[in-house]
Amino acid sequence: MQGNESLAAREPAGAAVPCSTKPPCRILVADDDSDLRRLNARVLKRSGYEVDTVEDGAAAWEALQDKPFNLLITDHHMPGLTGIELVKKLRAANMDLPVIMATGKLPARELAKNPSLQLAALLPKPFSFHELLEAVRNVLHGTGRACEQLELLPAVGDGANRL
Repeated sequence: MQGNESLAAREPAGAAVPCSTKPPCRILVADDDSDLRRLNARVLKRSGYEVDTVEDGAAAWEALQDKPFNLLITDHHMPGLTGIELVKKLRAANMDLPVIMATGKLPARELAKNPSLQLAALLPKPFSFHELLEAVRNVLHGTGRACEQLELLPAVGDGANRL
């Protein structure tokens, strides 16, 4: 996050998602930095989104098996399952869930080697709350996926689709 700006000072007026007649958009945030994870969730919730948070890629994969989401925001450098490995699992399961990779060091080499990952956006850290909300709005509205079109990931056994 840039600076020590207060949450209220960084939120643009009218930042709520225009999902007024639909259920709120559901977002999963995966980041091993607990402070950043909580701040991002708070900003997104105040902007009208439903948000779940997890501490790493493995927990994100489990959450994606249990609940439908409209968007995944993931860090790359996490213990266990990295952001890239998580997206590889999503794509191997034929899931077209939009993904924003929010990370301090962009995995350019991995992305170049894996164009099929199809990230919806890259958000370099540090980023402002405004940049986060703008990326989320652009991705959710750019995909044409209405918030009510939530679908659960297909169940995948522990031995299937391992990287």
